[in-house]
Amino acid sequence: MAEQFDITIIGAGPGGYVAAVRGAQLGLKVAIIEKEKDAKLGGTCGLRGCIPTKALLQSAHLYDKAGHFAEHGIKIENLGYDWAQVQKRKSTIVDKNAAGVTYLMKKNKVTVFNGFGKIVGKGKIEVTKADGKKETIETKNIIIATGSVVKPFPGFETDGKQVVNSDQILELDRVPKSMIVMGSGAVGVEFASVYARFGCQTTVVEFMPRIVPVEDEEVSKELARSFKKQGIKVETGIKLEKLTKSKSGVKATGKNDKGAEVSFEAEMFLVAVGRMPFLEGLGLENTKVKVSERGTVEVNEYCETAEPGIFAIGDVIATPWLAHLASKEGILVVEKLAGKKVEPINMRLVPNCTYCDPEVASVGLTEAKAREEGYDVKVGKFPFSASGKARILGETDGFVKIVSEKKYDEVLGVHIIGPHATELLAEACVAMALETTADELGRVIHAHPTVSESIMEAAEGVHDLTIHM
Repeated sequence: MAEQFDITIIGAGPGGYVAAVRGAQLGLKVAIIEKEKDAKLGGTCGLRGCIPTKALLQSAHLYDKAGHFAEHGIKIENLGYDWAQVQKRKSTIVDKNAAGVTYLMKKNKVTVFNGFGKIVGKGKIEVTKADGKKETIETKNIIIATGSVVKPFPGFETDGKQVVNSDQILELDRVPKSMIVMGSGAVGVEFASVYARFGCQTTVVEFMPRIVPVEDEEVSKELARSFKKQGIKVETGIKLEKLTKSKSGVKATGKNDKGAEVSFEAEMFLVAVGRMPFLEGLGLENTKVKVSERGTVEVNEYCETAEPGIFAIGDVIATPWLAHLASKEGILVVEKLAGKKVEPINMRLVPNCTYCDPEVASVGLTEAKAREEGYDVKVGKFPFSASGKARILGETDGFVKIVSEKKYDEVLGVHIIGPHATELLAEACVAMALETTADELGRVIHAHPTVSESIMEAAEGVHDLTIHM
């Protein structure tokens, strides 16, 4: 008789493995299935997404900083970089993270199955191993946490050399002389920040009227301004239609928002648009699970599918595709299964972080969205150019923007572009979770000198009480 589990999770990314640990902590018998070669755990985020890209960004940031050391009286002669070592460091970090997840599974007595999981019946999953051998798992509950994969873009097929996607660009053996980046979401602007800092002439091409289009409009404008100052070309309102390759490079052609023909040439082309849920071969046809027209699994606010006992979290459902949200969705599911009282996740409080340079981070409503929803909006802003600590860091681009409403003074959204934005945002998340007012946030004593003071100053700015501006 096959071993029976309380929960079996298909996919060991930040949604799956976190759910596994929490389930084990609550006394449930948990199994996790991962198809990744070499039995590496961590999913797209750990192996091909969050972790490796941020490792490259850190190296690029330090290299850029080193170019300004003379301002600090620090002399460096013949500054250069070793790209092979940059890549080696990235890979070492990825491997250590993957090993860390494996350790967590062992520590929490989570059974790991290496292979491809397919639902074959009620509470039954067939695991096909690398050698073709099959094993059947019996389980009371199933969590689908298979994440997303790069979506092919017709006419812009990748070859891993001249035309690359977000997976392939992580493994480049050199820095190209020039690059066109199609798409200015998190993937596009982060890789633009990496390669431009290592000397690649970079052009970001975006279909929408502005870059990082999900962010507040003022943040988009500030990032475009900063990119241009750094030498990164920004082209918006452009629909690329054709890509041609030659021995010397690639040529992308299309039309701008006025209908005029445009073209761009470079050594390399990055397709930084499009991912899709990975559901192929999971056996959903053997269940009542419903899939939307967009290819996402349909779930309720507790991540329950139409099939009792089957749940879905992370990039396979229609909530924002963010590692930290996937983790919380996984925790929500297992705590509910363990009999805990749980509340649906407040999607307005999901933080959004982009690790380009300068960093971009936000939570809650943009100014435009708040007005659209009928709020009587008041805004407070504070520029990092007026921050003593930002001057010390030599990173004065950007600002903190707080969106609040007049009647109750409640903070509706916080938008940051600038130094350590992705770290600073945590304060805003806590404050908004506690339904803080702008007045309360402005009265909290912030240490000096810190860049976090800018949040306090922006909150005071809602009532026109900013001190240092």
